[in-house]
Amino acid sequence: MISRARALPPLVLASIVALLVLGFALGGASAANHLTSASPSQNPVVVLDVEGAIDPINAQYVTRGLHEAASEQAAAVLIELNTPGGLDSSMREITGAMLTSPVPIIVYVTPAGARAGSAGVFILMAADVAAMAPGTNVGAAHPVGGGPSEGSNLPDDERTKVTNDAAAYMRMLATTRRHNAAWAEDAVRQSVALTADEALQQKVIDRISPDPATLLGDVDGMSFVRDGRTAILHTRGDPVQPIDLTIPEQLLHLIDDPNISYLLLTIGAWALLAEVFHPGSLVPGVVGVLCLALALTAFESLPMNWTGVGLIALAIALFVIDLKAPSHGVLTGAGLITFVVGSLMLFSPVGFPGLQAGEFGLAVNPFLIGALGVGLAIFFSFAVRATLRARHRPAMAIGAADVGATGLAVTDLAPGGSVRIHGADWKAEAVDGPIKRGETIQITARQGLRLRVRRVDQKGV
Repeated sequence: MISRARALPPLVLASIVALLVLGFALGGASAANHLTSASPSQNPVVVLDVEGAIDPINAQYVTRGLHEAASEQAAAVLIELNTPGGLDSSMREITGAMLTSPVPIIVYVTPAGARAGSAGVFILMAADVAAMAPGTNVGAAHPVGGGPSEGSNLPDDERTKVTNDAAAYMRMLATTRRHNAAWAEDAVRQSVALTADEALQQKVIDRISPDPATLLGDVDGMSFVRDGRTAILHTRGDPVQPIDLTIPEQLLHLIDDPNISYLLLTIGAWALLAEVFHPGSLVPGVVGVLCLALALTAFESLPMNWTGVGLIALAIALFVIDLKAPSHGVLTGAGLITFVVGSLMLFSPVGFPGLQAGEFGLAVNPFLIGALGVGLAIFFSFAVRATLRARHRPAMAIGAADVGATGLAVTDLAPGGSVRIHGADWKAEAVDGPIKRGETIQITARQGLRLRVRRVDQKGV
């Protein structure tokens, strides 16, 4: 198990780097050709799939998709949405692009079980047509650390300002797009949430549809208002053309998953420790730096709780100290508990002590935490401790190399070479002139594991 764990990080990182290079080379050409299959006689309905945290990658993707749709004079843009929330800056970049887009925008919360949480509520309210699939929900947009307005760790007066700003922005979006502005504001101030049926009853959304094809037929002929003018949607029978994330965007968005970023943080920390214990091996150091750099990049887009990061760092320190201190595993036990607690507290709002995710549902899988915790405990309790014991164990037969003992020169000593004392080879240095191979020698002094010897007259000492 230990050898596999050491081999996996370089393989994973090499694969990521290779795919990034390939993606940057091919991603631009792939993105440029997304709309080429659309019928020249009909304007397409461009489909964007926004899933996971609302981060800079998703913001870049949506903005790019809206620009491409406008350049192609698309009939509409359909954004399929499933998100627990994300960054305020990324959310505002997306909603700003939606407000200024000349193409009508349909936001559809799908599939069943999906949600538009936190920042996703803002995006839904910015749509010309808001729709949901059966079995979905929307709401809970109160500002939290790392969330839409990143305000949970602020003083009360600052948090109030952040909440008021978010509520005003939400009210503006809902009013502009003719959605239920009162409920939208409550979603910010009181974290209220609705099912799809409840959202339709309260006029938060315009349609409930089981699938995208049905939705495009349902909204055909609906009116929407842009710049004070009323226009009509024409989506029935139009060709549907998806725009996908490029390969680099997919890889960068992948690391925004809490479990992936957590693994990168853990692998990076242990790889750097391996470099410290085995200086000059280089591979662990390179892997550690790359993993930590990717983890820190992901943390910029996630609602981090830096107390959790600090506890994980403390756990690592306790593991390392226990390798040197005669604590009989006490520090390893304390480090394991600290590691688990820090892992559970890694994202805000904290779901600890239960194993529930926070308000955004962003949390590390407890089974992953348990697996890593058990693996680390076994590693530090047995493998590393055994290695250090072997490293500090006295050399075999060291007692036989006492001053005055005799042996044979294994190599020529002029003056350095090797000698054999009672079946064990030693590094030695001749003190009274060169000694030829095969001649009898006698130890005159010993400095650690290196001997000083002289040639012995065949007639005796």
